[in-house]
Amino acid sequence: MKFSYVSQVFNEIEKISGRLEMTKLLADLLKKATPEESKIICYLSLGELKPPYIGTKFQVAEKNFIKVAAHLLGLDEPEIKKLAKDSGDLGLVLETGKWLQKEDLTVLQVYKELELIEEISGTGSQDGKIQSLTKFLQDLDPISAKFIARIVIGKLRLGFSDMTIIDALSWMEVGNKSIRKNIENAYNICADIGLIAHTIKDGGLEAIKNMTITVGVPIRPAAAERMPTAKAIFEKLGDCIAQPKLDGFRLQIHMDKTHKTPIIRFFSRNLIDMSHMFPDITKAIIDLDVQELICEGEAIVYDPNTGNFLPFQETVKRKRKHDIDQMAEQLPLQVYIFDLLYLDGQEYLTKTYTQRRKELLHLFEKYKGEDIKVIEEKKIDNYKDLEDYFVANIASGLEGLVVKKPSSHYEPGKRNFNWIKLKRQEDTGGLEDTLDCVVLGYYFGKGKRTHFGLGAFLVGVYNKHEDAFQTIAKVGTGMKDLEWVELKARCDKIKVAHMPKNVQCPKELAPDVWVYPEIVCSVRADDITLSPLHTAGLTSKELGLALRFPRFMGYRPDKSAGEATEVYEVKRLYKDQFEYKK
Repeated sequence: MKFSYVSQVFNEIEKISGRLEMTKLLADLLKKATPEESKIICYLSLGELKPPYIGTKFQVAEKNFIKVAAHLLGLDEPEIKKLAKDSGDLGLVLETGKWLQKEDLTVLQVYKELELIEEISGTGSQDGKIQSLTKFLQDLDPISAKFIARIVIGKLRLGFSDMTIIDALSWMEVGNKSIRKNIENAYNICADIGLIAHTIKDGGLEAIKNMTITVGVPIRPAAAERMPTAKAIFEKLGDCIAQPKLDGFRLQIHMDKTHKTPIIRFFSRNLIDMSHMFPDITKAIIDLDVQELICEGEAIVYDPNTGNFLPFQETVKRKRKHDIDQMAEQLPLQVYIFDLLYLDGQEYLTKTYTQRRKELLHLFEKYKGEDIKVIEEKKIDNYKDLEDYFVANIASGLEGLVVKKPSSHYEPGKRNFNWIKLKRQEDTGGLEDTLDCVVLGYYFGKGKRTHFGLGAFLVGVYNKHEDAFQTIAKVGTGMKDLEWVELKARCDKIKVAHMPKNVQCPKELAPDVWVYPEIVCSVRADDITLSPLHTAGLTSKELGLALRFPRFMGYRPDKSAGEATEVYEVKRLYKDQFEYKK
């Protein structure tokens, strides 16, 4: 398949906003592709060369790509810079080009060229990348060059996520969404959308149903629901297990010692490889007497003098690229393992929680290290004991509890009542838990905030069914002066000229500056109210939902936009308010 054809389809997708039309166009493209081409197309459609857990790092800044555009279009760099600023998109500037295309490259050739450009490193690497990109783009038509430019500088943004690709693969295979669940289940245990596409193209639905866990490829984490009181949770679950809720980094740990050099990987909640950040934990876990392991835990920074856990903001400091060993000494980590997913050729997803816990304890019986421990837990047979355990954990400075159903299986990628969060202050009434919202844009400041450049920002929640972000609040409180400045700087790096296609917002709420939905932040509010304007949960029969008196509480760097609070959760929280107040 020629890459020019892929670009034409991307161009059509870019011009439409209907989710179904986009899905069908993508499905038709994938249907015409070979298994290997479909794998590549899935990655490229998300602006990547590889799955997120491996990552794509071209390290070509937009200012350097301007040099490439200047050479291709025969203009000087200031002209290109002005055109890019006016259009808001360097890709659109390239699309106007009229250079003589030397070749018509295939998808595989384009992918190989991009891989080679990504691999250029060392002294003079920027000049090398610029030269290679200039030569490479001369072999493409202007529309293809537009999309390559966006991919390289990290601004493709076709307006859909991996969830739309899953729908498209179902449409490709059977002409409707009927096998979406099968495809999503495979993706949940093997979070590599390109591999999923290759598998279904190569072996059909049967191959998808037979996909198994692979050590080194992350499993999409299970998630907990939330309920307001210990009594409500016990009424829901009956006899249950309660564990302390730690305010740290959730890690999925993969270890494979079947090779000459053991492979150890730590994946974040949003499936990013964070292995290089934890040399101390790598040294600790290698002593476990296993060959292959996948388990989950919470990493949290503690004070070695007192043994007390430090706030999440301190743990976040371990997420860095430089001076990692020094930071490991200054901010030592404790990892508390809370689940077992795979062990020496045996998957544990379909085992009950009780069975997984038993094997986990057995695994750590002879382990002598201090940096990694199995999390404590308490068996609960009445709601009063759950309340008491909750209060005890709050008193010790923790967030609350995670309460689990003993007979439940581990369900990757799912949020359900097998696990339920009970967080501090939830039993005081109102909406005391925070929501993870995505920043969609900002409004210019007034008065004191004029010099900040913004005075409030618009946030939304995720609608998985529509693969879109829906507005829920304008936030204007909860930040210090420097935090306003920081937010504007972060937003300006991802600002876009128009409302992104995967954002649903009425014109009355349109911000002065739109941003692509990437920044996740924690927002607290007094309660949730019905809204004739906000689009969260808005249908032809139901009003939308909004947060009353929203305030910024902090960023969630461990979460991707697709892991933000979902609309169905907001609807349930809205109803819970009235249940609780009865």
